[in-house]
Amino acid sequence: ILKRLEVHDEKFIEILKRLDRHENEIAELRKDMNRGFELMYRHISALEARWGIMAEDAFKEGLRGLLEKEFGLKVERWRGYDENGFVFGYPSNVEVDVAVKDEKIILIEVSSHIRASDVFQFKRKAELYQRKTGRKPDRLLIVTPYADEKALEASKMLGIEVYTNI
Repeated sequence: ILKRLEVHDEKFIEILKRLDRHENEIAELRKDMNRGFELMYRHISALEARWGIMAEDAFKEGLRGLLEKEFGLKVERWRGYDENGFVFGYPSNVEVDVAVKDEKIILIEVSSHIRASDVFQFKRKAELYQRKTGRKPDRLLIVTPYADEKALEASKMLGIEVYTNI
């Protein structure tokens, strides 16, 4: 009986060693999978960002064509340097689309998604535009397929028109 118990003990010890090896292999596999998922997430995020930029650019061009051809507005891209960091919090180049007709100035921001911070930033762009050009915009418009609830609240508070689906 003792001999059989020793054999069983040896087999039990071998089984425990195998289980330890399997646990270590599973832990390594989990790490590998998590790294793979993180890499895939970064690639998908990069594709989404690129698609958003391409879609925004295409939409801006479509909007520009419509405004110019159908409504007779002149649409141009205004670029100015914000040496005091008023818009972004640090000195930087600032861009905004400007539509003009009969001396009326409309600033337009096109974005795939806006948050309240984007609305406040657009308002600062409009104020910088006025300071740099001496011309006060008559209307401020944001065109976006998606606006956060807080962004809609901020836009109402600041007198910015938002054209959105959601």
